[in-house]
Amino acid sequence: MRLPFFYGWVIIAVTFVTMAIGVNARTAFSLLFPPILGEFGWDRGVTAGAFSFGFVVSAASSPLIGRLMDRLGPRSVMELGVALMAGGLLLAPLTTQPWHLYLTIGVLVGAGSICLGYSGQSLYLPNWFNRRRGLAIGLAFAGVGIGSMTLLPWVQLMIEQTGWRTACTAMGLLVLIALAPINLLVRKRPEDLGLRPDGDAAPSASASKPVSNVVDHEWASIDWTLARAVCTARFWWLAIGYFGGLYVWYAVQVHQTKYLLDIGFSPKVAVWSLGAVSLLGIPGQIFLGHLSDRVGREWIWTIGCAGFAICFAALTALSEIHSLALIYLMVFTQGALGYGLTSVLGPIVVEIFQGKHYGSIFGTVTVAALAGGAAGPFVTGVLHDVTGNYTLAFAIGIAVSGLSALAIWFASPRKVRAVAGRLHFE
Repeated sequence: MRLPFFYGWVIIAVTFVTMAIGVNARTAFSLLFPPILGEFGWDRGVTAGAFSFGFVVSAASSPLIGRLMDRLGPRSVMELGVALMAGGLLLAPLTTQPWHLYLTIGVLVGAGSICLGYSGQSLYLPNWFNRRRGLAIGLAFAGVGIGSMTLLPWVQLMIEQTGWRTACTAMGLLVLIALAPINLLVRKRPEDLGLRPDGDAAPSASASKPVSNVVDHEWASIDWTLARAVCTARFWWLAIGYFGGLYVWYAVQVHQTKYLLDIGFSPKVAVWSLGAVSLLGIPGQIFLGHLSDRVGREWIWTIGCAGFAICFAALTALSEIHSLALIYLMVFTQGALGYGLTSVLGPIVVEIFQGKHYGSIFGTVTVAALAGGAAGPFVTGVLHDVTGNYTLAFAIGIAVSGLSALAIWFASPRKVRAVAGRLHFE
């Protein structure tokens, strides 16, 4: 049955809802962190390590997820993610020892999130759009912001009224009931439904040849397998860039709430700040995704990294200057700028290594990204335990932000395929 609009927008809508619930179910660990610490009295490094261990599990499973996507398609991958994440959240209330938290929040939720989150969605969303790739992915990933402003306050309310265990159970049921049915609608590529990317009509025999966005024809003509990709410098620059991007992202996300509480801000301000970051990510991801289709992916990655660097600087200053203005600066730069990284996660890799093995290649690059996501909260927590404050940890975050931006410029997707807005310059 033909729809009156391009089916790609159905895919975007499903992803929007999936990201709103799936990503924020994992982000909620930042809200669970204080009551778990308060109940068990474990070290911050040990407790935050459960979240970091989830990234280790995600990193180990990421290449497998990429291969599953290549072979079975997104429906199987998404439903697997729903089962794993829901199972982890429903079992987490049974926690009495640190290893219980590592198994549930770490292994199960971590493995589920690689399917439902940014990495899993980036394995197939770029197939549906060419000209508006950045905009479409920005719209899809903006669901995270809506979810943060609805799901996270709800979780915090449950934690305050009925405890963190009830909150985990409720989130697990929400993931299972809401996400399992709608992800039966997803498809891997428009060609599976007899469509073309962006909803374009099939070219007629008399139509003029469309303008190619390929800049390096020799590179683009290669059948990029994983084995070939890992032998290139571009692959490793991508790995460094993605490691740094997720390092700074999760270093601040996991520790932000507890840090603000430690330096004297109220729980209301701390929770509002976490939610407002993702809310600002909505216009940020959409606008920066659209802008990436005009100016190129490297510029947007740089803007995102600059946002995180300013965020770390503002957090450091807050320990000396108790100012709401600095809170607003931290929230804006982290959300409106930093979250723009997500809109180009998939496009950067697909524009360098486009082909039938893209899933395996992206899944392997994601190992580096998730290693950064694991290292960020763990290293930040350990440095706090050793030094007694976050000053050194936040300074390292600023340095890693700069390294990440530089690495993507060296990977240079613009030198392989031009974005739509740069075609007339190539």
